[in-house]
Amino acid sequence: MLKTPSDYLTLHNRIRVQVGVGPMQWSNTVAAYAQAYAEKRKGDCAMIHSTGPYGENIATGFYPECTGVDAVKLWANEKPLYNHASNKCVGGECGHYTQMVWRSSVRLGCARVPYKGNSQFVVCNYDPPGNYIGEKPYDSSVV
Repeated sequence: MLKTPSDYLTLHNRIRVQVGVGPMQWSNTVAAYAQAYAEKRKGDCAMIHSTGPYGENIATGFYPECTGVDAVKLWANEKPLYNHASNKCVGGECGHYTQMVWRSSVRLGCARVPYKGNSQFVVCNYDPPGNYIGEKPYDSSVV
């Protein structure tokens, strides 16, 4: 079970190193933003982005064991859907993955809150944000 900031950070950085992107650092400021937004969604668990100043990945789990690990793995599992040559998602959503590996995102903050029915809401925020149209998340010479 994901319990500490370093757990979120370690998983993200493992994914980033696979494509030659430098590690992120944990940011208490970004984490406070993530926590505040998670608390806001606690009542309805709506899959709505905060539209704040950071990049953002959100997930929900419909069982008590849903952890931050599950959410990060869910986002990372989009990797095969991203085609770097065309810089497009092929066969499904891949924007969560590309935000995780966005080269200029260097600070991470995440939070997880329970909501009704023992479900969980997980949010990770990225500073600076990524996923800019027409830009690739990382240099192709590494992969």
